[in-house]
Amino acid sequence: MNNPSAEQFLNAAKTAMADMSSMAATSLAGFEKLVELNLSVAKSAMAESAEQMQAVMAAKAPQDLSAVAGQVQPLTEKAAAYGRAVAEIVTETGTALSKAAEGKFAEVQSQAAASIEAALKQAPAGSETAVSAFKTAMSAGQSALETAQAQTKQAVETASKGFATATEMAVKASHSASKGK
Repeated sequence: MNNPSAEQFLNAAKTAMADMSSMAATSLAGFEKLVELNLSVAKSAMAESAEQMQAVMAAKAPQDLSAVAGQVQPLTEKAAAYGRAVAEIVTETGTALSKAAEGKFAEVQSQAAASIEAALKQAPAGSETAVSAFKTAMSAGQSALETAQAQTKQAVETASKGFATATEMAVKASHSASKGK
C-alpha cells in the first residue's frame, strides 16, 4: 500500500463514491418533495371532489348548479400552482445536481490538465511542435466545452421561463373563459 498511485486511486475512488452518494441523496430529496406534493394534491382533490359532489346533490335549482360550476376557475389556478411547484422542485434539484457535477468536472479537468502538463514537460527534445499543437488542441477543446455548457444553461433557463409564461397564459385564459360565461 506504499505505492503512491494505488493510494491516489483509492482516494479518488472514495471521493467518487462520496460524490455519487451525495448526488443520489439530492436526487432522492427532490423525488421525495414530488411525492409529498402529489400526496398533498391528491388529498386536497379528493376532499374538494367530495364537497363538489355534495353541492351538486344538494342543488335544488339551476342557480345552485351554476354556483358549483363557478368553482372550476379556482381548480384551474390550483392546477397552475401545482405545475409551478413541480417545475420549482425539478429546477431546484436539477440546479443542485448541475452545480455538484460542474464542481467535480472542473476539479477533474484541472487535475487532468496538471497531469498532462507534467507529462508534456517530460517530452523528448525535438517534439516542441507536437507539444504546442497538442496544447492548442486542448485549449480549443476546453473552449468548445465551456461554450456548450453555457449554451446548455441558457437553454434550460429559456425553457424554464417559457414554462412559467405558458402557465401564466393558461391561468389568464381560464379567467377570460370563466368571465365570458
